[in-house]
Amino acid sequence: MVGVLRRSLLALVATAGLAACTSEKPKEETPTSSPAPEKASPAPEKAEAGTSEFDLNRGGDRPLPTKVWLPATAGARPLIYFSHGLTSQPDDYAELLTAWQAAGFVVAAPKYPHTWHDAPEYNAGDIVNQPADAQFVITEVLKALPGRIDANRIAAAGHSAGAITTIGLFSGSRDERLKAGVLIAGRQMPQPAPFAGTPSPLLFVQGKLDETVTYEQAYGAYNEVTWPKGFLELPQGTHLPHRDQPAVVAATTTDFWHWTLDGDEAAKQKLPQDASSTGVAGLTSTF
Repeated sequence: MVGVLRRSLLALVATAGLAACTSEKPKEETPTSSPAPEKASPAPEKAEAGTSEFDLNRGGDRPLPTKVWLPATAGARPLIYFSHGLTSQPDDYAELLTAWQAAGFVVAAPKYPHTWHDAPEYNAGDIVNQPADAQFVITEVLKALPGRIDANRIAAAGHSAGAITTIGLFSGSRDERLKAGVLIAGRQMPQPAPFAGTPSPLLFVQGKLDETVTYEQAYGAYNEVTWPKGFLELPQGTHLPHRDQPAVVAATTTDFWHWTLDGDEAAKQKLPQDASSTGVAGLTSTF
């Protein structure tokens, strides 16, 4: 299975035009202290929101400096692991990741050693190694923050090549700790490994005008999923749907996290409404 995944990922890099998943530049970030979302259960204790940095390394040439966004909520909260796209880094997605943080989730995102924009030895084909990096980082962050993360509520998300990495975590490199996933501008490999393991809800987010990962490629991956799944379509969206319509993407994905990680059925019911609230997107799902 590893050999299939390696060949598939390398073929994808050669054919899908993923040389640059984003042109966004890192933005300066300041800690936030937004309140936890309203729930039927009593509100959890508050804590100081902010970020932490961890200098992780999976041995040899695989440094994985990881930024963690901590919410203003004390106690153990769900973890969302995020994978950036080629020539990108976590701070390029700060607007979306801080929205998840403000909703009460811990978010962890590393710089992959050979695919972020200032990598000393840039190599797009190295995405074949990123699912193993992801599993390592999740394990280390759990060790570092045992009182802040609920180890039974972990999810994964990613954009472009990061979404391909995330697909790996639900297929050929299945991580059974993952309860849900969000794939932004993501697609399956040319020789796909089937989605495997315990069924976990997946939400695809796709711009119909994306020329890097096409609508047809993304929808093809969606069709391969036999679990509960959703497809958030932005008709005027490009390869950066989270930047084209940040409010819609943030609201819909946050609903999804509250449902899948918090067990919030009201959030599940809000998904179609938040997806279509401004008329710029629509949701198809089997939820």
